[in-house]
Amino acid sequence: MQRLPRRARRATLVLHVSASVGWLGVTLCLLALAVTGATTASAAAAEAAYRSMKVFGDWLIAPLALTTLLTGLALSLYSHWGLARHRWVYTKFWVTLAAATASLLVFRTHINGAVTDVTTGEPVTLPNVLAPPIVSLCTYVFVTAVSLLKPWGLTARGRQLQRSEGRTATTTSPHVREPAAPAGPRAQRGPGRPTRARHRPS
Repeated sequence: MQRLPRRARRATLVLHVSASVGWLGVTLCLLALAVTGATTASAAAAEAAYRSMKVFGDWLIAPLALTTLLTGLALSLYSHWGLARHRWVYTKFWVTLAAATASLLVFRTHINGAVTDVTTGEPVTLPNVLAPPIVSLCTYVFVTAVSLLKPWGLTARGRQLQRSEGRTATTTSPHVREPAAPAGPRAQRGPGRPTRARHRPS
C-alpha cells in the first residue's frame, strides 16, 4: 500500500499524539469530577460536578476518540508498520476501537443519566459514573505503554509477508558481481615480480 508523504505522516502523527493525550486528560478530569460528585456532602457541588461531566462528554469525548482512532488507523495503513503485521499495532487498534465505542455509546449515556437523576432529585447510581473513567484510564495507560514498548513481535500474517517480501527481493535483485577489470599495467604483472626502474643513459 502507498505510504504517506513525509510531511503528511508527521502532521498525522502530531495530530494522533495530541488527540490521544487530550483523551487521556479528559478521562482524568471526568474521574476527578465523578469522585467529587460521589463523595461530596453538598447536593449543589454534586450537581455541578455531574453537569461539568456532561459538558466534557458532549464536547470533547467524541472528537478526541474519533480523531485518535482515525489518525491511528491512517498511520498504520499508510506506513511500514501496517495494521495486521505487528501484534502491538493490531492490539492497539482493537483496544482503541473498543474504548471509543464504549465512550460514545455507554459512558455518555451514564453521564446524561446522572445529570437527569441530580436534576430530578433521584439518587445517582455511582458505579455508572465511577467505573467508566476508571476503566478508560487503565485502558489508555495500557495503550500508551504498548505504543512505547512495541512488544510481542510479528503476527502470523506479518511473518508470511516478511517471507514473501524476502523471496521477492531475492528474485528481483540477485547479488551478482561482475569480474573487475585490470587496474593498469602493474595489475598485469604476476604476483611477486618487482618493478624494475629503468635508467636512461645521460
